[in-house]
Formats: sequence, C-alpha cells, structure tokens
Amino acid sequence: MGNYRFHTPDGVIDILPQEATVKRRIEADIRELFSSHGYSEVETPGIEYYDVYASEDFVATEDMFKLTDKDGRIISMRYDGTVPVARLAATLLKDEQPPLRLSYIEDMYRFKLSGGGKLREFSQAGVELLGLDNAEADAEVIALGIQSVLASGITDLQISIGQVDFFRGLVEEWGITSEEASELSTAIDQKDIVRIEQTAERIGLSDEAKEILDMISNRFGTYDVLDAFEEKVKNDTSRAALKNLREILDALKDYELLQYVSIDLGMLRSLDYYTGMIFKGFTYEIGFPILGGGRYNNVISTFGRKLEAVGFSVGINLILTALRRQDKLPEFVEVDAIVGYKDGEGMRQAAFATAKALRETGLKVIVDTQHLSEEELDAYAEARGIDQVVYVEEEDEVEEENT
Repeated sequence: MGNYRFHTPDGVIDILPQEATVKRRIEADIRELFSSHGYSEVETPGIEYYDVYASEDFVATEDMFKLTDKDGRIISMRYDGTVPVARLAATLLKDEQPPLRLSYIEDMYRFKLSGGGKLREFSQAGVELLGLDNAEADAEVIALGIQSVLASGITDLQISIGQVDFFRGLVEEWGITSEEASELSTAIDQKDIVRIEQTAERIGLSDEAKEILDMISNRFGTYDVLDAFEEKVKNDTSRAALKNLREILDALKDYELLQYVSIDLGMLRSLDYYTGMIFKGFTYEIGFPILGGGRYNNVISTFGRKLEAVGFSVGINLILTALRRQDKLPEFVEVDAIVGYKDGEGMRQAAFATAKALRETGLKVIVDTQHLSEEELDAYAEARGIDQVVYVEEEDEVEEENT
C-alpha cells in the first residue's frame, strides 16, 4: 500500500485561506439574496437512501457514491440539491400550501469527476419554486440565477434559454420514433452538425424539417429567434413552447436582465427529466456552465405529491475558479491590526481590552504572543502587510501608529 497521508483523493481539493474567505463571502451574499426574495433555506442529509435518486432513474447508478448502512441497505451521498428538496416537499412539508420557495447551499458528491472543474466534491447553491406553473415563475428563477452570479463578482455572463417541449412538438409533427428522436436530440444538444444531417437523411425528414433543424443549430438571439421559428412550425406543442419563451423574455425585460440572455432551442439535455424551460449560464475562462436549471413538473410526484416545480443551482467552486482566472478575486486582508504590550502588571489585560475595542469597530486584530519589542512589532507588521500597530506601554497609555 502507498502512503497517502500527504495527499487528497482524486476530485477533492483543499481550499486555502484567501479562497476559503471569498467562498464564505459568496455563500453569505447568495444566502442573503435568496432570503430577500422570500426563499427559506433548508438543509438535507449528506447521505440519502439509494432509492431516492435511483428508483426513478434520476441519476445513473455509476455516478453516485454508494455505501451500506449497518443493516445492509444501500445509501448514497448527496448527489444534488433538487431531488432531496423534492422528497422533503412531498413528506415533511406535505401540509404546506404552495407555492413553496425553498433554497439550499450544500456540498454535493459525484463519483464521476463532475461539478465543473472535474471535482467529486463541490458546493452548490440553489432554489426550488414549487407549486407554480407559468412563465413568470420561470422568469423569477432565471432572474435569481443571474443575480446570484452577479452578486459573486462575475460581470461577464451569458444565459442560454431553451424549451424542451419545442422539440417534443417537432417529434410529434414529424412522426419519428422515440429511438430516432433520442439520437437526433443528442446530436442537437452536442451541436454535432454532421451527425444531425446524417440522422435527418437516414430517417427521411423533409426539406422543411431539415431547414428547421439547421435553424435550431444556428439561430440564437431573443425575440427575433422566436419570430423566425413561429413562421416555420405548425404544431400546437412547439408553438406553446415559443409562447412560453416569449413571456419569459417579457418578464426578464421588466427585470432589466434581458441583456444577459439568448434563446437556444438546441439545448435538449435530460428530456426525460425537464418538462419545459431549461437554461444554462456561462462566463469566460470556464469550459462548463456555472449555473443551470429548468422546469421539472414530474419529479415531486414520484414521491407522492403532485407539485409543479422550477429551480436552478449555481456552482460555488466554479465561481471561485472563474474569479481567479478572470483576476477578480477580491483583495484578501488577513489582519488589519496587531496589538503588542510591554511586560508589566496589567499590560496584557490592557492589550486584550484594546484588541477587543478595535474588533468592535470591524477590524481583524491579533495580539502579539511572542513578547516582541515595539521595534520588532513594527518590523513584523511591515513584513506581513499589517497596516496598524498598537503598542501598550502603560496601563493608561496606548501608543498607536500606522505602518
């Protein structure tokens, strides 16, 4: 066996003081944002019974960390925030009248390298809006997702919004099989133009259908994209999806957030999970979405309660990575002031009282425990970038200087 005492397992990392401080600040700001919009925070267990995730194929079994309890039952570590909240809403909160606005900030665990940045353990913040099924609820969640990222200090943000019902309507209109639809949707979601063309040709789609597929792969924008597709599609399901997106854009315009969004009808991930609007958020220097979500009206019913739902999650670790790569990590101030004292009766007590008073003004203060002289204390502070030095010499006399 190797000696792994000095290493961490693959996919987990140590977070050093500066980034740990920034991470906690981001989480606090996001928590306050969620609370100010009426979302109540919940905490779910770090471990769940395996069936919570696997019984309805929410998560592939190979993606979960699994272990057994003392009775041999399979349990798994928390994979995401949405499914436990769905369980919670259908059980402990079953008597609460909708709509429910719930939020969380928790660590997630995935066996496959995941979570963006190739992590197996990572922090996510998210909200779930339960019991409403309209475009305004969709827009509220998207807007909160945008505001969460902006609150972290990231300013360069692009939100792509899709609608899975648009493609479902096309499948019905074109009369293709579920296997053909699955193959085609995968190619579209991966932006694999060659595979899209080959699949369309093989299953015998019309020229008009091929033109729509080309538009799906290449048209991005806002109202102009919706106008273009409304001229092409005929089925009621797809047209209702376009209407939903138009109403979402209208609401985001009133939020004054329209500049961050773009329609992408080729975003077709998890068709069996999502039931309407879906969205992802991107920023530069990161090759993964830093946030994502959508409408999932069928999930909570698997736990025995009919409740529509829409939500999102944002990756805290990904935000930290983005801030670092974009050179936007805030300045890290470890200590604002240091208090030293001369040996003598009552001097240590006076130093402690001085440090307490400074801390009450909001400063980060340490008290010298090395018994440095005043000159040594000045040199110590200068070497470590500590701006303020206080040296207590007499019980009623405090000498203070800024370095």
